[in-house]
Amino acid sequence: MTALFTVLIALAAFTANEDSLATARDLYASAAYEDALAVLNKLPQANQPLEETRAVEQYRALCLLALGRTAEAEHAIEAVVGGDPGYRPAADVSPRVRTIFSDVRRRMLPSIIQKKYAWAKSAFDRKEFGPAAAEFSQVLLAMTDPDVEAAASRPPLSDLRTLAAGFRDLAATAAAPPPPPPLPAEPAPVVAPVATAPRVYTSADANVLPPSVLSQELPAFPGQLVTGRMGMIEVIIDETGAVETATMTQPVSQRYDRLAIAAAKTWRYRPAILNGVPVKYRKAVQVSVKPH
Repeated sequence: MTALFTVLIALAAFTANEDSLATARDLYASAAYEDALAVLNKLPQANQPLEETRAVEQYRALCLLALGRTAEAEHAIEAVVGGDPGYRPAADVSPRVRTIFSDVRRRMLPSIIQKKYAWAKSAFDRKEFGPAAAEFSQVLLAMTDPDVEAAASRPPLSDLRTLAAGFRDLAATAAAPPPPPPLPAEPAPVVAPVATAPRVYTSADANVLPPSVLSQELPAFPGQLVTGRMGMIEVIIDETGAVETATMTQPVSQRYDRLAIAAAKTWRYRPAILNGVPVKYRKAVQVSVKPH
């Protein structure tokens, strides 16, 4: 119970119902599970922030588990996973709670992934190529989740993986700005100009406004991890805000590094600006992998 209570302490309550959530927490800490459920059931459910809704459902699930009402607890966990498919309980909760969360996620994630793919394909058909490319990337990233890896290796998810990768590449290409029109033909000069590669700026260039993050998500670590690890990815962001190259300058593990590099190539930014003009920029992103 101590481990479960630690999870509840970490849950945030940001709205006017903070006192009620705090009351439910205190009742849970004193093992008054039925009273805690009664408080949670009185909280409004509609038009609430995602963080508060998730906090309420987690309290509800943990109270129900403490009362042995596993089936009802699973319904509450389903609400958490439905609102945030990537959510996992903290590493210090009991093995029983982690197992129930994993069971629910294994059951729900295949359907969630298929819905995400359908949304991305609809956006692609509407020629909304930027959002479509981002969502296809999320589909591919979701299939690396340990709770869905087995299902992702066989139809229908294995087929969706192939389709999502192809449509993501098509959408990313279509979303890129068109090339400039060709210049009119001119007489060849006596000496051909030497082409120079665009300069890549860094944080050392104080007159450059650095790029701002639009999407920069890292995959979960595949498998168990006893101690945390730190890594570093270096990306070159082009003038459109897309990642041109990604390099693991400080590795975490061979398998995770491949997932992190693949995810980094889908990141999007508002490009760096020099004198009102987008420029290339080299950025270092710290990778922090926490133990499960």
